[in-house]
Amino acid sequence: MSYQSLKGFRDILPDEGANWRRVETAIHELMRRYGYGEVRLPMLEATALFTRGVGEGTDIVGKEMYSFLDKSEPPESLTLRPELTASAARAFVEHSMAQNQPLTKWYYIGPMFRYEQPQAGRYRQFHQFGLELYGSPHPEADAEVIIAGADLMSALGITNYRLRLNSIGMAEERAAYRTALLEYLEERRAELSPDSVRRMESNPLRVLDSKREEDIRATADAPRIADYLQDESREHFARVQELLTAAGIPFTIDHRLVRGLDYYTRTAFEFQGLDLGAQDALGGGGRYDMLIEQIGGKATPAVGFSFGMERLLIAMQSAGALPPAAPEADVYVIGLDDASRRWAFETTAQLRRAGLAAECDTLRRSMKAQMREANRKGARFAVIVGESELASRHAQVKNLQTHDQHGIDFDALIGELKEQADRSASPHAPPPALQPDREAPISES
Repeated sequence: MSYQSLKGFRDILPDEGANWRRVETAIHELMRRYGYGEVRLPMLEATALFTRGVGEGTDIVGKEMYSFLDKSEPPESLTLRPELTASAARAFVEHSMAQNQPLTKWYYIGPMFRYEQPQAGRYRQFHQFGLELYGSPHPEADAEVIIAGADLMSALGITNYRLRLNSIGMAEERAAYRTALLEYLEERRAELSPDSVRRMESNPLRVLDSKREEDIRATADAPRIADYLQDESREHFARVQELLTAAGIPFTIDHRLVRGLDYYTRTAFEFQGLDLGAQDALGGGGRYDMLIEQIGGKATPAVGFSFGMERLLIAMQSAGALPPAAPEADVYVIGLDDASRRWAFETTAQLRRAGLAAECDTLRRSMKAQMREANRKGARFAVIVGESELASRHAQVKNLQTHDQHGIDFDALIGELKEQADRSASPHAPPPALQPDREAPISES
């Protein structure tokens, strides 16, 4: 019997994994500059954490979570994490972070699980990078998080995107808006898609987020939440815009932008990839000042975002920003007989301990086959040793890029190879420094 990966789950093989490491390296470096610490959270949480924090009326809780009963008595309902903001908030409360410091800044990278129909860049096991900033109610925190997202785009070479920005107000403002929006939608119920009719009952703001053409037409003249914001929320949103403009971050005010999770307040934003087709959200987030209190902690202001790693890679590919495949080896050590193969094996181990990527043949192939393998792996040097080289203690070293060849004494071999490798540009160099160079036009949609 043969087996295949489950629908919506996929293998990431080594060739593709190199691109994932490129993105992860850029993220770790960016977060170091911004002063965020990495947090690693469990993949399983109590189901109640998500029903309470994310919201029972959301698609995630209603249709997409992988939940099951464990073996305890009585059984407890557990869920594979569909997102990490609620989990991070749980950890923030559990470890009393608010008592330790006035501001907590975390980031994470890892897999999430949602039962969705697989599409390009969207899987049932998918991966996210996200960050959370706890403790500041001020617009400066919102702006810092958004600018970090824009700097990530720059670091990854993604340029064809749009930053959408909106304010969805506080709970009382949203309640007044919800009433007006429902009244508007009821008059157009027959024009809406079945999904939007269903959302009218549970989360009517999500109707504005629909990509269906009939929903877009039906809501073209819908009330705007901006008209229901009170002075404090208006001032907060205006200050966020001022800070982004001062930082040279272009954005578009989009009154249709809402967030699908119940815990969001005020600022909402989304980075929209313009090369991705229908599934165009690279990442997004916003402020969620009520979540910590909802899950049992002391009221704490917070703001954050998450980006889909798969979507980022697709956008990088579209932008031609994926780096060429890195060589698999710096040095390939070739032995021509039993004694020299033994020497090759021992020398390869020493080269690896010296910090070089080194390979040798374990299939006892001919010299010609070993040279082909060295070229296939992109090795820069081939070290060739046979009976005469062992006797003279001089290895033949061939530069596979220039095809120059010369002898090196065994005692000097590792030092010279390492010196030459260090002089060359490393294929594993960290991502380039962030160099934002932007103007900040503001438009409304």
